[in-house]
Amino acid sequence: MSSIDIPTTSLPAAVHGRSLWDDARRRLMRNRAAVTGMVMLVCLVVAAVIGPWLVPFTYDAVNKGDVWAPPLTQGHILGADALGRDLLARLLSGLQVSLMIGMVATLVSLVIGVAWGAIAGYLGGVVDEVMMRIVDVLYALPFIFFVILLMVTFGSNIVLIFVAIGAVEWLTMSRIVRGQTLSLKQKEFIEAARAAGLTQDAIIIRHIVPNLLGPVMVYVTLTIPAVILAESFLSFLGMGVQPPAASLGTLIAGGAQDMELAWWLLVFPSLTMVVTLMSFNFIGDGLRDAIDPKDR
Repeated sequence: MSSIDIPTTSLPAAVHGRSLWDDARRRLMRNRAAVTGMVMLVCLVVAAVIGPWLVPFTYDAVNKGDVWAPPLTQGHILGADALGRDLLARLLSGLQVSLMIGMVATLVSLVIGVAWGAIAGYLGGVVDEVMMRIVDVLYALPFIFFVILLMVTFGSNIVLIFVAIGAVEWLTMSRIVRGQTLSLKQKEFIEAARAAGLTQDAIIIRHIVPNLLGPVMVYVTLTIPAVILAESFLSFLGMGVQPPAASLGTLIAGGAQDMELAWWLLVFPSLTMVVTLMSFNFIGDGLRDAIDPKDR
């Protein structure tokens, strides 16, 4: 019996599978608003870090001969304030402080909120009830009143601003993390981890927290501008960053007082604040759409 030769075709080259994070990254990079936000944010960070070294003035240098100097006069690109201090130098320094406060305070709220929400959601029962009732009680306290109370009690300094704002911003983070944890702990891989004999601490750290990364990243990008706004409000009340240091909030507050004499003291810090907040919001919206494209 003759054998029948069956024609064969060459197999296609192996196609490497794409992970969910690869797909999310591609969707994010196709989002023009998010890419624009990232470009703006990079420019702002570079300006805040490198800019003060390039400006020929320091943020606290007083020059009585340059009082109320308009933009593009006497060497001041953005003008000078009531003490003859260069606005560009103070704006770059203020941007640096505001970004630092936003990121550090958000990091504080991230650590507390993720730990609190993950533990409450995973353990459940009485522990969950007690921990979330504490969150509800803290929610009932006026945000600004609580921050002002901390600052009046312990004094006003930039480190306390980090802690005070971060200490109240974690509440919403904990609720988001708790809700996600309640959903995750019913998944099969968590049951498999329990069957493998992993402790509760190991399951939370190695399985629950890493799978919370998506929604946490989105909320972080939206928390940073909220923290910057909170610091700006405190500075507007005179309880934020203290002179001669500056933040975007203190510059806007000073510009509002002197806007009839020097419009540039209000316009340029306000524009910087708007661009900063828009960049974070664009990135946050883009991340949300990229991580969960159905939620659009």
